[in-house]
Amino acid sequence: MAFLPFHIPKQKKLKVVIVGGGYAGIAAMVTLLRYAPDTEVVIIDPRMQHLKITHLHETFRYPLTDLLVPFADIENRYGCKHIAASINFDQKKLKDCQDRKLLVLDNEIVDFDYLVIASGCVGRPTEHVDNILDIEDFMTFAGSSLLAEFLAKNNHSEPTISVVGGGATGIQFLLEIKQFLTRTKNKAHLRLIHSGRHVLEQFPIGFSTYTQSRLQEMDIAFYPNSYYCEQRLDKILLSDKNEKKEYELPSDLSILFLGKKQLNIFTANAFGQVLENQSPLSNIFVAGDCSYYQSVGSNTLTAQSAVRKGKLVARNILRHSGFLGLLEPYLHHDLGYVVSLGPTDAVGWLGTTGNIVAGMPALAIKELVEAQYDFLLAGIDTYLI
Repeated sequence: MAFLPFHIPKQKKLKVVIVGGGYAGIAAMVTLLRYAPDTEVVIIDPRMQHLKITHLHETFRYPLTDLLVPFADIENRYGCKHIAASINFDQKKLKDCQDRKLLVLDNEIVDFDYLVIASGCVGRPTEHVDNILDIEDFMTFAGSSLLAEFLAKNNHSEPTISVVGGGATGIQFLLEIKQFLTRTKNKAHLRLIHSGRHVLEQFPIGFSTYTQSRLQEMDIAFYPNSYYCEQRLDKILLSDKNEKKEYELPSDLSILFLGKKQLNIFTANAFGQVLENQSPLSNIFVAGDCSYYQSVGSNTLTAQSAVRKGKLVARNILRHSGFLGLLEPYLHHDLGYVVSLGPTDAVGWLGTTGNIVAGMPALAIKELVEAQYDFLLAGIDTYLI
């Protein structure tokens, strides 16, 4: 249905407000302006730059600036408007937005015909001390500079670094850190702490088998079934999942990847419209990690799902605003997923979860998929479905 002539406009120009300038929000904006170039789009995001967050682990090799696209550049390229502000929604506020068609920010009132909520998830809160890092730190400074600064200040000739979290983000950072230490000829010891029995447990078993063999080859210590409790001066406090006992290990630095915390998750119907008491708010859509669609489509917290939802809600806004009003259901299923294991290695699945690929072929797939988003950001849509 994405290929149907879905937009026969009833009014000359639409006003659309998008809250969140991540993957879903940008995909919605680009799609809207592709099919209806005269749409007036306002993006509300507290940051001054769009961050290609799926590349963040690569900042141990490349500058962080390579992953940042200033919203000022996006404004100039697309003719949209960016407002640097934060806004939180609850069901009462959403109902009020549906009725009044406006948002009240600190310094201005923004009216709209349609609202898209694409505010995403937040990382789980962590302590802010000198020997703890988390994803928020890497969103502000390059991994290479953060780690180099820590190593320069540390008094131990062979410090120990603990990476907590064996999901996709933690694994990608872990292997980049290992490569960084090797390149800089640093003798720091590296360990992985994970609450589960295997790494990458949300994926087919081939992911963990391949990845854990690579950890062993690289002499990275693995502590499964262990919960992180606290990073102390030069030790890390853990809790054994099975024995329910706490224990300490030497640790000069903990890098925490404790997963996303989904706050204010909005349930939507199959068309992306937010539901209130199981009734759709016809002019309010949601996309990305803050959304759950009552549909057969994928609700995974991945960039590809965020992009597909963003594109869908943009098409459905145009459909809803036109004469036909025939909306398109969300049917997208993930076509694959690849986890980077450093600059020259990766593991993933393609087409079906049983089709495991590893090594350079998997890395090539990951780079192609990420290049597809770069094309979309530049206004070239290569997504076929």
